[in-house]
Amino acid sequence: MSKGRILMSSPDVGELEEQYVMAAMRSGWIAPLGPDVDAFESEVAARVGVEHGVALSSGTAALHLGLLTLGIGDGDIVITSTMTFAATANAIVYTGAEPFFIDVDPSTGNMDPNLLREALNRLRAAGEPVAAVVPVDLLGKAVDYTAILEIAAEFDVPVLADAAESLGARHAGKAAGSFGRASAVSFNGNKIMTTSGGGMLLTDDADFAQHVRYLASQARQPVIHYEHVDVGYNYRMSNLLAALGRAQLLRLDQMITMRRELRDRYKQLFADVDGVEVFGVRGDEDDNVWLTSILVDADAAGWTPSLLSAVLAEYDIESRPLWKPMHLQPVFAGSRGVINGASERLFNTGLTLPSSSALSDEQRASVLSRISDFVREKQSAP
Repeated sequence: MSKGRILMSSPDVGELEEQYVMAAMRSGWIAPLGPDVDAFESEVAARVGVEHGVALSSGTAALHLGLLTLGIGDGDIVITSTMTFAATANAIVYTGAEPFFIDVDPSTGNMDPNLLREALNRLRAAGEPVAAVVPVDLLGKAVDYTAILEIAAEFDVPVLADAAESLGARHAGKAAGSFGRASAVSFNGNKIMTTSGGGMLLTDDADFAQHVRYLASQARQPVIHYEHVDVGYNYRMSNLLAALGRAQLLRLDQMITMRRELRDRYKQLFADVDGVEVFGVRGDEDDNVWLTSILVDADAAGWTPSLLSAVLAEYDIESRPLWKPMHLQPVFAGSRGVINGASERLFNTGLTLPSSSALSDEQRASVLSRISDFVREKQSAP
């Protein structure tokens, strides 16, 4: 990374994080697990409003162990959103199950409840039971869990929520991470808050949490020698990273506010630009504003998102399309699903802009200035 590069979602860390990590180092708890892991689990669970948290090495690990704890295995069908990062689908494949992709509500990019119902009806009619539904909170906006959970309950299918991107968001007055049998959140370096790498499984079910904790610790039996009756995983979070997360959690609301302020600046910038809208503004007040994206109608705007991205890249400013849908990924070619084209349109017309709360005033001004100059030039072109 070049020194002056403006990243799309750089981590926001400072003196408080340094204090917490140094305190953890000086305590002697350097190896994985320790008091900061215990405290971090309790603090995140309390923030979300659930009884239990299990700190893990990644959000992907949380999804994987959540699926295993639901009993997902070879030959099962797991329904998930096609508009997501590959980790969601990969975790399903890790278990031996088949990912079945659902297209999205074009206004949010989240799983379309009507298409979910269609898929469940279709698979039931074919005599193919669905083992789980994994909805995905896209770019920090919670899924319509009211509808999703009602439909899943009607078909007696458990829900494991992929809330990797949505810590701090809400739906119907409840925090993202509190829905379904369990939820997975991510603390990757580019997320709203970070532990450098890491994630957490959140649930109200004590037995569920205990089984995830057991599998994450190599499925070791509680005896003095190493005894194993199950295949386990090395998925636990280190105490040092948990200390970093504890400091980040204290600053979460501040970081959301900073990202929201930047999104508001983007809204103002594009308010009078034909063919361009800031994506996902419906229910914006419940969004954690992790990433801000725009949608560009090239015919109306006179330019494409890729053109703006190329111009920003000339100034070392990172931008990126929305997630490429899973059903279009070569690795999942031939996968089944209920697809109506909504996610593909979002991929083709969307562009994610620098959104970090760590951006300095100078960096924010530079990004906004470069975009304004680009828009002004396109509007004045004959």
